[in-house]
Amino acid sequence: MKKLWILMIVCMFSSLAMAQQDEWISLFNGTNLDGWKVAENPGSFEVVDGIIQIDGPRAHAFYVGEVNDADFKNFEFKADVMTMPKANSGIFFHTEYQENGWPEKGYEVQVNQTHSDWRKTGSLYSFNDVKDLYVEDKEWYTQHIIVKGDHVTVKINGVTVMEYVESEDKDRPENAGQKKIDRGTFALQAHDPESVIYYKNIMVKVLP
Repeated sequence: MKKLWILMIVCMFSSLAMAQQDEWISLFNGTNLDGWKVAENPGSFEVVDGIIQIDGPRAHAFYVGEVNDADFKNFEFKADVMTMPKANSGIFFHTEYQENGWPEKGYEVQVNQTHSDWRKTGSLYSFNDVKDLYVEDKEWYTQHIIVKGDHVTVKINGVTVMEYVESEDKDRPENAGQKKIDRGTFALQAHDPESVIYYKNIMVKVLP
């Protein structure tokens, strides 16, 4: 009986760890930051009224939870986002936890309407940048990232604003390093003390 009970527990956690393909699964419980690990300045991230509030010096919250063992290759990622004036943030994918600094592994999808950085929301930062604005500060919008093979698509409120195929990038810098299609986890960015951003309804769909 004891062995059967242990087997049942193992199976239960295995089902949690391996996300079902083509199903949306939440990465944020709306209560606290369980499943996320904040590096450098943990105080920059706080859960308020079911929303992740980012306000403070540079920090990154990396997803380290049980969904798919925090290891994603092909996927769809969605989050509802709201920026305050002059705010800058980003959503990283195919990244990994690091103690400090800007994440060295993976790509960043920009979150920025009115920060001085000319790369605006939806940019695949420094690889295929968006200059146009599709939303305004102080309004909720949905940021949708799709990665299939080496093809990255970013949608804002259902509108495709950026597409990038890594193998077709003839201008890819030689020093791109680990900023490439691979596999890994997600991270949310606190960029600077003047950037206030809100995230909620953070979900992933694992693709074949």
